[in-house]
Amino acid sequence: MTTATGPLQGVKVVSCSTAQAGTVPYTLMADLGAEVIKIETPGRGDPSRTAGQVEGYPSSYFETNNRGVKSLTLNLKDPRALDILYKLVAEADIFGQNFRPGAAERNGFGYEDLKKINPKLVYASISGYGPDGPHAALPGTDAMGQALGGIAEAFSEPGRPMRTGIVSVADETCAILTFGGILAALTHARTTGVGQKVDTSLLGGQLRLMGWTLTTTMWRGSNPVTGQARMVGTEKRPGMSVCFEDRDGKPFVFQLAGPKWQVAMQALGFHEELEAIGLGDLGPAVVSEDKRNEMLATLDACFARDSRDRWVETLRAADIVAAPINTLLEAVEDPDVLANGYISEIEYPEHGKTAKVHGTPWKFSETPAQIGTAPKLGEHNAELLGRLGYSDKDIEALTADGVI
Repeated sequence: MTTATGPLQGVKVVSCSTAQAGTVPYTLMADLGAEVIKIETPGRGDPSRTAGQVEGYPSSYFETNNRGVKSLTLNLKDPRALDILYKLVAEADIFGQNFRPGAAERNGFGYEDLKKINPKLVYASISGYGPDGPHAALPGTDAMGQALGGIAEAFSEPGRPMRTGIVSVADETCAILTFGGILAALTHARTTGVGQKVDTSLLGGQLRLMGWTLTTTMWRGSNPVTGQARMVGTEKRPGMSVCFEDRDGKPFVFQLAGPKWQVAMQALGFHEELEAIGLGDLGPAVVSEDKRNEMLATLDACFARDSRDRWVETLRAADIVAAPINTLLEAVEDPDVLANGYISEIEYPEHGKTAKVHGTPWKFSETPAQIGTAPKLGEHNAELLGRLGYSDKDIEALTADGVI
Protein backbone atom coordinates (compact mmCIF):
# COMPACT_ATOMS: atom_id res chain seq x y z
CA MET A 1 0.00 0.00 0.00
CA THR A 2 1.31 3.47 -0.93
CA THR A 3 1.89 5.71 2.04
CA ALA A 4 0.03 8.98 1.75
CA THR A 5 2.25 12.05 1.83
CA GLY A 6 -0.44 14.60 2.60
CA PRO A 7 -4.07 15.46 1.86
CA LEU A 8 -3.11 17.21 -1.40
CA GLN A 9 -1.17 14.27 -2.80
CA GLY A 10 -1.82 14.10 -6.55
CA VAL A 11 -2.53 17.81 -6.94
CA LYS A 12 -0.26 19.48 -9.51
CA VAL A 13 0.60 23.17 -9.31
CA VAL A 14 2.56 25.44 -11.64
CA SER A 15 3.57 28.76 -10.11
CA CYS A 16 5.05 31.82 -11.83
CA SER A 17 5.12 33.68 -8.54
CA THR A 18 7.68 35.56 -6.49
CA ALA A 19 7.84 37.40 -3.16
CA GLN A 20 5.77 36.28 -0.17
CA ALA A 21 2.04 36.56 -0.85
CA GLY A 22 2.64 34.97 -4.24
CA THR A 23 4.60 31.95 -3.04
CA VAL A 24 3.27 31.02 0.42
CA PRO A 25 -0.01 29.54 -0.90
CA TYR A 26 1.99 27.01 -2.87
CA THR A 27 4.54 26.15 -0.22
CA LEU A 28 1.57 25.39 2.06
CA MET A 29 0.30 23.08 -0.67
CA ALA A 30 3.72 21.47 -0.96
CA ASP A 31 3.70 20.87 2.81
CA LEU A 32 0.43 19.02 2.30
CA GLY A 33 1.68 16.78 -0.50
CA ALA A 34 1.00 18.70 -3.73
CA GLU A 35 3.64 18.76 -6.46
CA VAL A 36 4.48 22.42 -6.91
CA ILE A 37 6.60 23.49 -9.89
CA LYS A 38 8.09 26.95 -9.45
CA ILE A 39 9.04 28.72 -12.66
CA GLU A 40 12.17 30.89 -12.33
CA THR A 41 14.29 33.02 -14.63
CA PRO A 42 17.41 31.16 -15.90
CA GLY A 43 20.64 32.25 -14.23
CA ARG A 44 18.98 34.61 -11.78
CA GLY A 45 15.90 32.96 -10.38
CA ASP A 46 13.43 34.47 -7.97
CA PRO A 47 15.03 37.73 -6.73
CA SER A 48 14.12 36.78 -3.17
CA ARG A 49 16.67 33.95 -3.21
CA THR A 50 19.12 36.36 -1.59
CA ALA A 51 16.70 38.06 0.82
CA GLY A 52 16.75 37.59 4.59
CA GLN A 53 20.32 36.35 4.78
CA VAL A 54 21.58 35.08 8.13
CA GLU A 55 25.23 34.11 8.33
CA GLY A 56 25.66 30.35 8.02
CA TYR A 57 22.09 29.69 6.80
CA PRO A 58 20.26 29.74 3.47
CA SER A 59 18.00 32.72 2.71
CA SER A 60 15.41 32.78 5.49
CA TYR A 61 12.96 34.58 3.18
CA PHE A 62 13.28 32.20 0.24
CA GLU A 63 13.44 29.11 2.41
CA THR A 64 10.31 29.97 4.39
CA ASN A 65 8.29 30.86 1.31
CA ASN A 66 9.42 28.15 -1.12
CA ARG A 67 10.11 25.01 0.86
CA GLY A 68 9.09 21.71 -0.70
CA VAL A 69 8.63 23.06 -4.25
CA LYS A 70 10.47 22.10 -7.44
CA SER A 71 12.47 24.68 -9.41
CA LEU A 72 12.28 24.80 -13.21
CA THR A 73 14.02 27.62 -15.05
CA LEU A 74 12.25 29.04 -18.12
CA ASN A 75 12.92 32.19 -20.12
CA LEU A 76 9.26 32.87 -20.90
CA LYS A 77 10.18 35.46 -23.54
CA ASP A 78 11.34 32.55 -25.69
CA PRO A 79 8.53 30.68 -27.53
CA ARG A 80 10.19 27.34 -26.72
CA ALA A 81 9.96 28.09 -23.01
CA LEU A 82 6.37 29.21 -23.35
CA ASP A 83 5.63 25.91 -25.10
CA ILE A 84 7.11 24.04 -22.11
CA LEU A 85 4.92 26.09 -19.77
CA TYR A 86 1.84 25.20 -21.83
CA LYS A 87 2.70 21.50 -21.63
CA LEU A 88 2.99 21.74 -17.85
CA VAL A 89 -0.31 23.63 -17.61
CA ALA A 90 -2.05 20.96 -19.68
CA GLU A 91 -1.33 18.47 -16.87
CA ALA A 92 -1.81 20.86 -13.95
CA ASP A 93 -4.70 21.46 -11.59
CA ILE A 94 -3.59 24.93 -10.48
CA PHE A 95 -1.64 27.82 -11.97
CA GLY A 96 -0.55 30.83 -9.93
CA GLN A 97 1.00 34.21 -10.74
CA ASN A 98 1.39 37.56 -8.97
CA PHE A 99 2.46 39.89 -11.77
CA ARG A 100 0.89 43.32 -12.07
CA PRO A 101 -2.60 43.08 -13.61
CA GLY A 102 -2.23 42.73 -17.38
CA ALA A 103 1.39 41.53 -17.42
CA ALA A 104 0.60 37.81 -17.64
CA GLU A 105 -1.85 38.48 -20.47
CA ARG A 106 0.74 40.44 -22.43
CA ASN A 107 3.24 37.60 -22.06
CA GLY A 108 0.98 34.76 -23.15
CA PHE A 109 -0.04 33.15 -19.87
CA GLY A 110 -3.14 35.05 -18.84
CA TYR A 111 -6.24 33.16 -17.75
CA GLU A 112 -7.86 33.17 -21.18
CA ASP A 113 -4.65 31.81 -22.73
CA LEU A 114 -4.31 28.93 -20.29
CA LYS A 115 -8.03 28.19 -20.10
CA LYS A 116 -7.89 27.14 -23.77
CA ILE A 117 -5.18 24.63 -22.92
CA ASN A 118 -6.84 23.26 -19.76
CA PRO A 119 -10.52 24.14 -19.13
CA LYS A 120 -10.36 22.58 -15.64
CA LEU A 121 -7.50 24.81 -14.56
CA VAL A 122 -7.79 26.87 -11.38
CA TYR A 123 -5.94 30.10 -12.14
CA ALA A 124 -4.87 32.20 -9.13
CA SER A 125 -3.90 35.83 -9.60
CA ILE A 126 -2.59 37.93 -6.70
CA SER A 127 -2.24 41.70 -6.88
CA GLY A 128 -1.71 44.65 -4.56
CA TYR A 129 -4.98 46.53 -4.90
CA GLY A 130 -7.27 44.03 -6.65
CA PRO A 131 -8.01 43.54 -10.37
CA ASP A 132 -10.32 46.57 -10.60
CA GLY A 133 -10.19 50.15 -9.38
CA PRO A 134 -8.04 53.22 -10.06
CA HIS A 135 -4.79 51.73 -8.74
CA ALA A 136 -5.11 48.17 -10.07
CA ALA A 137 -2.00 48.48 -12.24
CA LEU A 138 0.25 49.70 -9.43
CA PRO A 139 2.68 47.35 -7.65
CA GLY A 140 1.79 46.30 -4.13
CA THR A 141 3.82 45.48 -1.02
CA ASP A 142 3.07 44.35 2.49
CA ALA A 143 3.48 47.87 3.89
CA MET A 144 1.01 49.22 1.34
CA GLY A 145 -1.53 46.54 2.29
CA GLN A 146 -1.18 47.24 6.01
CA ALA A 147 -1.49 50.98 5.46
CA LEU A 148 -4.55 50.95 3.20
CA GLY A 149 -6.31 48.04 4.88
CA GLY A 150 -6.49 49.63 8.32
CA ILE A 151 -4.17 47.51 10.42
CA ALA A 152 -1.62 50.29 10.92
CA GLU A 153 -4.36 52.47 12.40
CA ALA A 154 -5.95 49.62 14.35
CA PHE A 155 -2.72 48.92 16.26
CA SER A 156 -1.70 52.54 16.69
CA GLU A 157 -1.31 54.35 20.00
CA PRO A 158 -2.83 57.77 20.66
CA GLY A 159 -0.26 60.52 20.40
CA ARG A 160 2.35 58.38 18.70
CA PRO A 161 3.19 58.12 14.97
CA MET A 162 1.45 55.30 13.13
CA ARG A 163 3.59 52.62 11.55
CA THR A 164 3.25 49.30 9.81
CA GLY A 165 4.29 46.18 11.68
CA ILE A 166 7.55 44.30 11.20
CA VAL A 167 5.70 41.02 10.53
CA SER A 168 4.29 40.72 6.99
CA VAL A 169 0.64 40.55 8.01
CA ALA A 170 -0.71 41.71 4.64
CA ASP A 171 1.39 39.21 2.68
CA GLU A 172 0.56 36.28 4.92
CA THR A 173 -3.16 37.05 5.16
CA CYS A 174 -3.43 37.34 1.40
CA ALA A 175 -1.49 34.11 0.97
CA ILE A 176 -3.69 32.13 3.35
CA LEU A 177 -6.88 33.48 1.77
CA THR A 178 -5.48 32.61 -1.65
CA PHE A 179 -4.72 29.10 -0.42
CA GLY A 180 -8.34 28.68 0.69
CA GLY A 181 -9.78 30.26 -2.45
CA ILE A 182 -7.74 27.98 -4.68
CA LEU A 183 -8.88 24.85 -2.84
CA ALA A 184 -12.51 26.01 -3.03
CA ALA A 185 -12.16 26.50 -6.79
CA LEU A 186 -10.37 23.15 -7.11
CA THR A 187 -13.27 21.41 -5.38
CA HIS A 188 -15.66 23.03 -7.87
CA ALA A 189 -13.44 22.09 -10.83
CA ARG A 190 -13.24 18.47 -9.76
CA THR A 191 -17.00 18.32 -9.25
CA THR A 192 -18.04 20.09 -12.47
CA GLY A 193 -15.02 19.92 -14.77
CA VAL A 194 -15.02 23.70 -14.98
CA GLY A 195 -12.03 25.73 -13.85
CA GLN A 196 -11.99 29.42 -13.02
CA LYS A 197 -9.87 32.42 -12.16
CA VAL A 198 -9.44 33.35 -8.48
CA ASP A 199 -8.38 36.94 -7.83
CA THR A 200 -7.03 37.98 -4.42
CA SER A 201 -5.11 41.03 -3.25
CA LEU A 202 -3.08 42.41 -0.37
CA LEU A 203 -5.73 45.08 0.19
CA GLY A 204 -8.64 42.65 0.11
CA GLY A 205 -6.90 40.36 2.58
CA GLN A 206 -6.41 43.19 5.07
CA LEU A 207 -10.07 44.18 4.94
CA ARG A 208 -11.02 40.58 5.77
CA LEU A 209 -8.44 40.52 8.56
CA MET A 210 -10.19 43.48 10.23
CA GLY A 211 -13.12 41.12 10.88
CA TRP A 212 -16.09 42.17 13.01
CA THR A 213 -14.27 45.27 14.25
CA LEU A 214 -14.55 46.70 10.73
CA THR A 215 -18.27 45.91 10.67
CA THR A 216 -18.76 47.71 13.98
CA THR A 217 -16.77 50.69 12.71
CA MET A 218 -18.86 50.93 9.55
CA TRP A 219 -22.13 50.68 11.47
CA ARG A 220 -21.08 53.25 14.07
CA GLY A 221 -19.45 55.56 11.58
CA SER A 222 -16.51 56.20 13.89
CA ASN A 223 -13.09 54.69 14.42
CA PRO A 224 -12.54 52.42 17.43
CA VAL A 225 -10.49 53.46 20.43
CA THR A 226 -6.90 52.30 19.99
CA GLY A 227 -3.98 52.00 22.37
CA GLN A 228 -3.45 50.11 25.60
CA ALA A 229 -7.06 48.95 25.94
CA ARG A 230 -9.52 47.77 23.32
CA MET A 231 -12.96 48.65 24.69
CA VAL A 232 -16.02 47.12 23.07
CA GLY A 233 -19.76 46.97 23.63
CA THR A 234 -21.92 49.36 25.60
CA GLU A 235 -22.13 50.53 29.23
CA LYS A 236 -24.59 47.72 29.96
CA ARG A 237 -22.73 45.09 27.93
CA PRO A 238 -19.05 46.05 28.11
CA GLY A 239 -15.97 44.12 27.08
CA MET A 240 -12.26 44.74 27.10
CA SER A 241 -8.93 43.47 25.84
CA VAL A 242 -6.07 45.21 27.61
CA CYS A 243 -2.29 45.09 28.05
CA PHE A 244 -0.27 45.85 31.17
CA GLU A 245 3.31 45.47 32.36
CA ASP A 246 4.50 43.79 35.54
CA ARG A 247 7.09 45.04 38.05
CA ASP A 248 9.89 44.14 35.63
CA GLY A 249 8.29 45.73 32.59
CA LYS A 250 7.21 42.39 31.10
CA PRO A 251 3.91 42.78 29.20
CA PHE A 252 0.84 40.57 29.27
CA VAL A 253 -2.75 40.71 28.07
CA PHE A 254 -6.14 39.66 29.32
CA GLN A 255 -9.60 39.83 27.77
CA LEU A 256 -13.01 39.64 29.39
CA ALA A 257 -16.65 40.57 29.10
CA GLY A 258 -18.36 42.76 31.68
CA PRO A 259 -19.73 40.00 33.93
CA LYS A 260 -16.18 38.68 34.41
CA TRP A 261 -14.80 42.06 35.53
CA GLN A 262 -15.56 41.60 39.23
CA VAL A 263 -14.39 37.96 39.12
CA ALA A 264 -11.04 39.02 37.66
CA MET A 265 -10.49 42.02 39.91
CA GLN A 266 -11.40 40.07 43.05
CA ALA A 267 -9.05 37.24 42.11
CA LEU A 268 -6.25 39.75 41.59
CA GLY A 269 -7.05 41.58 44.82
CA PHE A 270 -7.78 44.91 43.09
CA HIS A 271 -11.57 45.13 43.39
CA GLU A 272 -11.75 47.36 46.46
CA GLU A 273 -9.38 49.93 44.97
CA LEU A 274 -11.40 50.08 41.76
CA GLU A 275 -14.72 50.22 43.54
CA ALA A 276 -13.46 53.19 45.55
CA ILE A 277 -13.07 55.20 42.34
CA GLY A 278 -16.41 54.13 40.85
CA LEU A 279 -15.07 51.29 38.74
CA GLY A 280 -16.50 48.27 40.52
CA ASP A 281 -18.25 47.78 37.16
CA LEU A 282 -16.46 47.94 33.80
CA GLY A 283 -19.28 49.84 32.09
CA PRO A 284 -18.20 53.41 32.93
CA ALA A 285 -14.77 52.81 31.34
CA VAL A 286 -16.44 51.97 28.02
CA VAL A 287 -18.41 55.20 27.72
CA SER A 288 -16.12 57.68 29.50
CA GLU A 289 -12.59 58.44 28.37
CA ASP A 290 -11.78 59.94 31.77
CA LYS A 291 -12.95 56.80 33.57
CA ARG A 292 -11.04 54.62 31.11
CA ASN A 293 -7.84 56.56 31.73
CA GLU A 294 -8.40 56.40 35.49
CA MET A 295 -8.95 52.64 35.31
CA LEU A 296 -5.78 52.12 33.26
CA ALA A 297 -3.66 54.26 35.57
CA THR A 298 -4.95 52.43 38.65
CA LEU A 299 -4.30 49.00 37.15
CA ASP A 300 -0.89 50.07 35.85
CA ALA A 301 0.09 50.73 39.47
CA CYS A 302 -1.51 47.52 40.74
CA PHE A 303 0.19 45.24 38.24
CA ALA A 304 3.57 46.86 38.94
CA ARG A 305 3.53 45.16 42.35
CA ASP A 306 4.34 41.62 41.17
CA SER A 307 5.43 39.38 38.30
CA ARG A 308 3.75 38.66 35.00
CA ASP A 309 3.77 34.94 35.73
CA ARG A 310 1.78 35.46 38.90
CA TRP A 311 -0.80 37.71 37.26
CA VAL A 312 -1.33 35.42 34.27
CA GLU A 313 -1.58 32.35 36.50
CA THR A 314 -4.08 34.10 38.79
CA LEU A 315 -6.28 35.22 35.89
CA ARG A 316 -6.22 31.82 34.23
CA ALA A 317 -7.15 30.17 37.54
CA ALA A 318 -10.21 32.45 37.62
CA ASP A 319 -11.11 31.32 34.08
CA ILE A 320 -10.11 34.64 32.53
CA VAL A 321 -8.33 34.57 29.18
CA ALA A 322 -4.79 35.81 29.82
CA ALA A 323 -1.36 35.35 28.27
CA PRO A 324 2.13 36.81 28.30
CA ILE A 325 2.91 39.06 25.33
CA ASN A 326 5.76 37.11 23.82
CA THR A 327 8.64 38.47 21.82
CA LEU A 328 9.24 36.49 18.63
CA LEU A 329 12.03 34.56 20.36
CA GLU A 330 9.77 33.83 23.34
CA ALA A 331 6.96 32.72 21.00
CA VAL A 332 9.05 30.01 19.37
CA GLU A 333 9.89 28.57 22.80
CA ASP A 334 6.33 28.73 24.15
CA PRO A 335 5.33 25.30 25.54
CA ASP A 336 2.08 25.17 23.56
CA VAL A 337 3.88 26.12 20.35
CA LEU A 338 6.40 23.32 20.86
CA ALA A 339 3.86 20.73 22.01
CA ASN A 340 1.75 21.24 18.88
CA GLY A 341 4.63 21.22 16.43
CA TYR A 342 4.05 24.78 15.26
CA ILE A 343 7.83 25.14 15.22
CA SER A 344 9.88 22.27 13.86
CA GLU A 345 13.49 21.48 13.05
CA ILE A 346 14.97 20.46 9.74
CA GLU A 347 18.44 19.41 8.62
CA TYR A 348 20.53 21.49 6.24
CA PRO A 349 23.48 19.16 5.53
CA GLU A 350 25.30 21.58 3.21
CA HIS A 351 25.26 24.19 5.97
CA GLY A 352 26.21 21.61 8.58
CA LYS A 353 23.33 22.29 10.94
CA THR A 354 19.82 21.58 12.05
CA ALA A 355 17.68 24.70 12.10
CA LYS A 356 14.33 25.73 13.49
CA VAL A 357 11.65 26.41 10.90
CA HIS A 358 7.90 26.86 10.79
CA GLY A 359 6.07 23.65 11.54
CA THR A 360 2.56 23.26 10.19
CA PRO A 361 -0.58 24.95 11.58
CA TRP A 362 -2.65 21.85 10.79
CA LYS A 363 -2.79 18.36 12.24
CA PHE A 364 -4.19 15.71 9.90
CA SER A 365 -4.91 12.38 11.56
CA GLU A 366 -4.42 10.29 8.41
CA THR A 367 -2.29 12.37 6.04
CA PRO A 368 0.24 14.39 8.04
CA ALA A 369 2.10 17.27 6.45
CA GLN A 370 5.74 16.83 5.53
CA ILE A 371 8.16 19.74 5.59
CA GLY A 372 10.69 20.07 2.80
CA THR A 373 13.44 22.51 1.92
CA ALA A 374 13.62 25.10 -0.84
CA PRO A 375 15.17 23.98 -4.14
CA LYS A 376 18.37 25.10 -5.79
CA LEU A 377 17.81 27.17 -8.92
CA GLY A 378 16.84 24.85 -11.78
CA GLU A 379 17.31 21.79 -9.57
CA HIS A 380 14.45 19.92 -11.22
CA ASN A 381 14.98 20.91 -14.87
CA ALA A 382 16.06 17.48 -16.04
CA GLU A 383 13.41 15.63 -14.03
CA LEU A 384 10.50 17.77 -15.19
CA LEU A 385 11.52 18.16 -18.81
CA GLY A 386 12.33 14.46 -19.05
CA ARG A 387 8.82 13.72 -17.84
CA LEU A 388 7.48 15.88 -20.68
CA GLY A 389 9.44 13.81 -23.23
CA TYR A 390 12.54 15.95 -23.70
CA SER A 391 15.75 13.97 -24.21
CA ASP A 392 19.06 14.69 -22.50
CA LYS A 393 20.26 16.17 -25.79
CA ASP A 394 17.18 18.42 -25.99
CA ILE A 395 17.78 19.63 -22.45
CA GLU A 396 21.44 20.37 -23.17
CA ALA A 397 20.44 22.43 -26.22
CA LEU A 398 17.77 24.34 -24.32
CA THR A 399 20.31 25.10 -21.60
CA ALA A 400 22.93 26.27 -24.07
CA ASP A 401 20.38 28.57 -25.78
CA GLY A 402 19.32 30.13 -22.45
CA VAL A 403 15.77 28.79 -22.74
CA ILE A 404 16.06 27.04 -19.39
